[in-house]
Amino acid sequence: MQATTVSRTTRTTDLFDQGLEHRSGAALLRFGAARRRQDDRSGWSGDGAVAWLDTGRGHVWSVGDARAAADLVLRAERELPDVVGEFTGPRGAEALVGERLPLTEVVEWVFRWTLTEPPVTPHEDRVVALGADHHDELGAFLAAHSPRHSTGPGSADVRLWAGIRDAHGRLVACGALSRLRDSGTPLMASVATDAAQRGQGLGAALTAWLTRYAVREYGVCTLWQLADNVPARRLYDRLGYRDEDPCVSARIAGADHRTE
Repeated sequence: MQATTVSRTTRTTDLFDQGLEHRSGAALLRFGAARRRQDDRSGWSGDGAVAWLDTGRGHVWSVGDARAAADLVLRAERELPDVVGEFTGPRGAEALVGERLPLTEVVEWVFRWTLTEPPVTPHEDRVVALGADHHDELGAFLAAHSPRHSTGPGSADVRLWAGIRDAHGRLVACGALSRLRDSGTPLMASVATDAAQRGQGLGAALTAWLTRYAVREYGVCTLWQLADNVPARRLYDRLGYRDEDPCVSARIAGADHRTE
């Protein structure tokens, strides 16, 4: 792998000194990393790429040229082998990192974002906010209808839960507004619909409602879309989400993976 000029410290790197956040494909830096330099944030900067660490998860986020980003991921793992266990980077970085480290659970994503409110969607008027007293109900619903959900009730990152009920008061759809840890930017998560109610647009209504709420309150909403999820891509296109940030995530096999 070609060498990349990398900052000499993991503590004082300025992630925004190259202007990468304004380039297509680098929205994860624009919205995912706090612009204020954080004393407890480890970061790395190279020629055409930057990377930063979510210490709690042992997750390195990288943006920019795939080869330069891969070099930074490898640098992070060499410097912090007992911390770094997984990474997200531009599509193609996984093959380059994989030349040096064994990888598992490689997943292709698209980081999507919008600054505008979506068109009004049918059933949006049925969406209601849900509080802490609904956590048990939400947990049971997600376990039954979306067992691989990314965020559960009680997560410290969640700002808001919302749901839709049927005529009998039963929960038939739910979703959350979480946040990107470094920056605090709103991140939609765990949108799920009752298996027997799918095809009625309830998930679309929740997605539109949560998007509208986030844009009004924070000026932006972001989400992750699996690259091969065609129905989700169509929905997010319809709601105005940008589609220009292909990413890939992977775990480093045998690493001491940390979670909070």
